[in-house]
Amino acid sequence: MNQVIGLTGGIASGKSTAADYIREKGYPVLDADVYARKSTAKDGPAYPGIVEHFGSGILEEDGEIDRRKLGAIVFNDSKEREVLNHLVHPEVRKLMDRDKAEALSESHVFLDIPLLFENGLDRQCDITLTVYVDQETQIERLMERNSFERSEALARINSQMPLSEKRERSTEVLDNSGSKADLFDQIDDFISSIEK
Repeated sequence: MNQVIGLTGGIASGKSTAADYIREKGYPVLDADVYARKSTAKDGPAYPGIVEHFGSGILEEDGEIDRRKLGAIVFNDSKEREVLNHLVHPEVRKLMDRDKAEALSESHVFLDIPLLFENGLDRQCDITLTVYVDQETQIERLMERNSFERSEALARINSQMPLSEKRERSTEVLDNSGSKADLFDQIDDFISSIEK
């Protein structure tokens, strides 16, 4: 029987690298961030509520939401982040659930969801899989990837559930402290185990 696998991690933990590799292996990976972008686009279902709450100052000239401006607000204010999540997450869930039902008839399905545990979506999964790195590695990777100052990187990391907690709550863990090849080997092992 096909299973729903919740794939999660933290910012700069390597979750996207893992998701891309799983996709290359031929499995459907439904990415919550892609659905979030769809739902917050100018013609998306969450857009009107976001603009109404946060104001037109978060918009680019073409009317699309400037994700960096919105991010600067919500990553430094947990109340505002809650408002945004309340507007976006139900829409993301609707879109994802529709595609998940369709894909499950064909194969195991991976749900790539950064806030898997935070939003209680782990309860919809047969297996939860966390891509883990220690915090110092996470900070360094994020600073390098996004040209963030250390304080900016920490604000982003601290806005999420600690990876150590996600690791504790997960059925399975992919340790991404080593090389990409190490990560891919762990994914191969995991896929072999679910295919048995």
